[in-house]
Amino acid sequence: MSHFRTELRQRAEELVALYPRKRSAMLPLLHLAQEQDGYLSDEGIAEVAALTGTTPADVRGTASFYDMFHLEPVGKYVVGICTNIACLLAGGEEMLDHASATLGCAVGSTSADGLFTLEETECLADCNLAPCVQVNHRYVRTTTPEAFDGMIEDLRGGRLDHDVPSHGTLIRVRRSGGLRADRGEVVAERAEAQAAREARAAKETK
Repeated sequence: MSHFRTELRQRAEELVALYPRKRSAMLPLLHLAQEQDGYLSDEGIAEVAALTGTTPADVRGTASFYDMFHLEPVGKYVVGICTNIACLLAGGEEMLDHASATLGCAVGSTSADGLFTLEETECLADCNLAPCVQVNHRYVRTTTPEAFDGMIEDLRGGRLDHDVPSHGTLIRVRRSGGLRADRGEVVAERAEAQAAREARAAKETK
């Protein structure tokens, strides 16, 4: 029985069909597993392993390389605050300390209510609005303690649900026609390219 919900299992199978080798679909499948559970559960890892023809150890080893994947439960909202040089000079460390006090949890841990996990991050590439803050990989651009506190209250009240989905949701907009249509286009393009190569080869041998 699949660990994925019916809709996610269908998306997973469509993703696998896009690649000539099943294991090449591992990263997008890991995002699906994290979308469902909020982190990479043992069951989610086993599901990805089965879909890619690998082992749970292979999947866990791959996931552990990337900091966007979480192997332990996290809050509904993962708050990342940059302390690289531009943000450091703009008060990144002070913002991190303030966030820790506001959320009531240390860096790398989750608040008592289970809503927030606080992380210190590397550069988030929004240096012109330092210190840079992201929630679930979405820019929230709260550069002052007051703005940060207001944003947290909005998250608690559900007022930012449209802009900041629960942790694990990578995208919410699907391409028109679905992945199966895209797969058909890819197959057709590959066939056309192969035919063109064969035609050139035949011409060169004459």
